[in-house]
Amino acid sequence: MTVSTIGSVLMLPPGEEVTLRGWVHRIRTSGKIAFIVLRDHTGLLQATVRKGGVPDIDFNAVGAASVESSIIVTGIVASDPRAPGGMEIRCTTFTLVGPADAFPITEYQSEELLLDNRHLWVRSRNMAAIMKIKATMLQGAREWLAAADFTEVTPPVLTQNVCEGGTTLFSLKYFDRQAYLSQSAQMYLEALCYSLGNVYSLTPSFRAEKSRTPRHLTEYWHLELEEAWIDNRGNMEVQEELVSAMVQAVLGSRRDELEMLGRDVEPLKDVMPPFPRMRYSQVLEDLKGRGFDIEFGDDLGAVEERATTQDRTVPVFVTNYPKQCKAFYMKEDADDPDTYACADLLAPEGYGEIIGGSERETDLDALLARMRAQDISLEPYQWYLDLRRYGSIPHSGFGMGIERMVRWVCGLEHIRDAMPFPRTINRIYP
Repeated sequence: MTVSTIGSVLMLPPGEEVTLRGWVHRIRTSGKIAFIVLRDHTGLLQATVRKGGVPDIDFNAVGAASVESSIIVTGIVASDPRAPGGMEIRCTTFTLVGPADAFPITEYQSEELLLDNRHLWVRSRNMAAIMKIKATMLQGAREWLAAADFTEVTPPVLTQNVCEGGTTLFSLKYFDRQAYLSQSAQMYLEALCYSLGNVYSLTPSFRAEKSRTPRHLTEYWHLELEEAWIDNRGNMEVQEELVSAMVQAVLGSRRDELEMLGRDVEPLKDVMPPFPRMRYSQVLEDLKGRGFDIEFGDDLGAVEERATTQDRTVPVFVTNYPKQCKAFYMKEDADDPDTYACADLLAPEGYGEIIGGSERETDLDALLARMRAQDISLEPYQWYLDLRRYGSIPHSGFGMGIERMVRWVCGLEHIRDAMPFPRTINRIYP
């Protein structure tokens, strides 16, 4: 038995015989005929089962089929403008593989019910479209990174180092020691770029932030890069090329999925380098002029980022954040010593930060002074400090939140829909 997919069947001329496997998306029966909308990973197609057109045992099995039952059908491809896609299969055999209980998800359901039944909701067409878009974005990223001579590496997820702030760490007992779930692979990538040049990793990261916002997850996928011999300006050029490649990959092969999600693809066509650059001080002046209560040294939150980008169609870099609102490992800007040589990339249309990056501090004394001023214990970082003791080089890097990218590109209201099984402050089931 040669099995086809729905996507391939839709390309066939009428009269071809095919076999399809999938799940019942919808079913309607009227005595002597049943209309089944069959679903597989490539789409939907109507299958018509007539009494007398299939063996009696097959037709009787149709009566036991319900939404999400798994089935196998064989039949003849036929045109029918009333059917989804204008085609149908006129069945000659019907096999019920896996009967289904009454499906708990119907047309109108609460968000909580959908989250409780996430293992079933991932079968929905919208979730499938989002996951396909996400996969294409990652494929586009990997293709660009390979062409740009980046080496993929595999850093640990268990660590003793604090990278992004101790208040958002998930801690655990590691035999007789204290350990943490990684917030970032950055420091390990810094070590690896000394031997491999440009490196990247795709790993889960964990942030114990007590945030209930449409853009926060406690577990997310983190695409991180570290580049040898690159300054902050070159770091931003890498970011805009990578982001553009990911968006163009989606536009190249996932327009149907974007349109099914209701995403206007026109703004995405504008996502090409170079991206605009604004200094933090410029953004601050603009926000104050619009009535925002914000002072120099305050980090930009979701409201401020949304106000800065909601009328844009292209991501924008915000550079030169004050030292007091960024991490100790960033390099001081030689022309503006109150700020770091860093940049956050904000997605357009109000979606906010998708990338944080900087040039890294290479001066050992400067790094030690900052750590002592912030009362950071030096012991767990001796290996990291060694990178400055033995042949330090200029280098830069950044981290991209994959789900934030997906949320923007898909036009999603909430970031949890960018994950098949989201983890938030109040959600760890299923």
